[in-house]
Amino acid sequence: MTPSDPSDPSAPRPLRVAVVGAGPAGIYAADLLTKSREVRDGDVGVSIDIFDRYPSPYGLIRYGVAPDHPRIKGIVNALHRVLDRGDIRFLGNVNFGSDIHFEELRGLYDAVIFATGAVRDADLDIPGVELEGSFGAADFVSWYDGHPDVSREWPLNAREVAIIGNGNVALDVARVLTKDAEDLLATEIPDNVYEGLKSSPVTDVHIFGRRGPAQVKFTPLELRELSHSRGVDIVLYPEGFVFDEGSDEQMRTNNQTRTMVNTLTNWLVEEQDSGAPRRLHLHFLHSPVEILAGDGEDSNKVAGIRFERNELDGRGGVRGTGGFIDYPVQAIYRAVGYFGSQVPGLGFDAARGVVPNEAGRVIDAQSQPIPGVYTTGWIKRGPVGLIGHTKGDALETVGCLLEDRLNLPGPTDPSEDAVTTLLERRGVEYTTWEGWRRLDAHEQSLGENYRRGDPSGVADDRLAQIKRERVKVVPREELVRISRQKDDQ
Repeated sequence: MTPSDPSDPSAPRPLRVAVVGAGPAGIYAADLLTKSREVRDGDVGVSIDIFDRYPSPYGLIRYGVAPDHPRIKGIVNALHRVLDRGDIRFLGNVNFGSDIHFEELRGLYDAVIFATGAVRDADLDIPGVELEGSFGAADFVSWYDGHPDVSREWPLNAREVAIIGNGNVALDVARVLTKDAEDLLATEIPDNVYEGLKSSPVTDVHIFGRRGPAQVKFTPLELRELSHSRGVDIVLYPEGFVFDEGSDEQMRTNNQTRTMVNTLTNWLVEEQDSGAPRRLHLHFLHSPVEILAGDGEDSNKVAGIRFERNELDGRGGVRGTGGFIDYPVQAIYRAVGYFGSQVPGLGFDAARGVVPNEAGRVIDAQSQPIPGVYTTGWIKRGPVGLIGHTKGDALETVGCLLEDRLNLPGPTDPSEDAVTTLLERRGVEYTTWEGWRRLDAHEQSLGENYRRGDPSGVADDRLAQIKRERVKVVPREELVRISRQKDDQ
């Protein structure tokens, strides 16, 4: 049975669903809904609008992953194919909570799925975290990915840098900081990022992990990419290569862990000191306890970081030894994880950074499901797992929505024009899929024409020959302008 139009109870209409968030989680949910058995067999029709606060789609894939990841292009292509089919409407540059509100969406749709993700840094509660030169890794990622709402400037003036964390983001930050800027020109990095990285004086980047090599959170692909950076030596320290029963069990039962430990052990044995201009140091069994300030007029700036040395506890965990060690650095990047933000109109679990839910059904303060309101992705489960987990999340959430479909409260105005009429009345310059295709083509053309006529004054023929697939547009107003301009303009 399909919902009926309030003006004609006998006339069937599609199930109207809004998805807030056009990253992988939101797009997967929309895709699974259109392909569900109920839709495929004709039990229910669906009409889906997917909203995003950015003028462009793809969320964290566009604005949260290092541009030199080879696997990202494949993910983007898959997401593009979903939205390019034409059965899901994209409405970008719409900020939920200001341009449109919770109760308004509920009045326009049978169901709303929140896939807003986790975009800010998790807290690191140690003294000195507020010092100048102490940065959240998520903020740095936003800068080098050309996020439209962050400054185009970044203070790259440190020679020695510490990165706290042993996940993929920590490796991304380290690789971008140490990689020769010219080697990033083949990616989609904006020109301001290239110029900033080219001028960086960094010589040494230290990555610190709280546990041992068998407990790292990054993946083999990210680890291997470290060794592909030109002009970078990887430095490891024998005292960090300690294994206990928990480590041995992890290596026996997990092929990925075994691969990474073997890679790291081989690097430790091999001679890595080639005299390269930059060095990337990997430290294990270090817990940060304090960020150290400078003296005198530099008392508000990072001058070092203090760690407690750890030991393995036999169960895959660690405990402090009571021994401390200081490292002189001028910048700190905290890559200790992402954290969700409260969604206006919904409850929030401040400890986990998620919207309270049961299997994707959003619940209220009394732990009762809110009819027609769902969640998926990192804002549902927390910022852990890879793309496969995101698909599983979406499948569970969509399954719950379809189970509930006969008892959904129903919108007061289910027409497809209702939401765009509302946005236009408010003067919201929303973007569309057609607009994204226009912006996509524009960015690719910038790549094709890069440095023709030597626009930036670089006379190096080798640089002029670098092939760029695209150059990312950064300012929000320019993203919107290009997306909304007519084909004949």
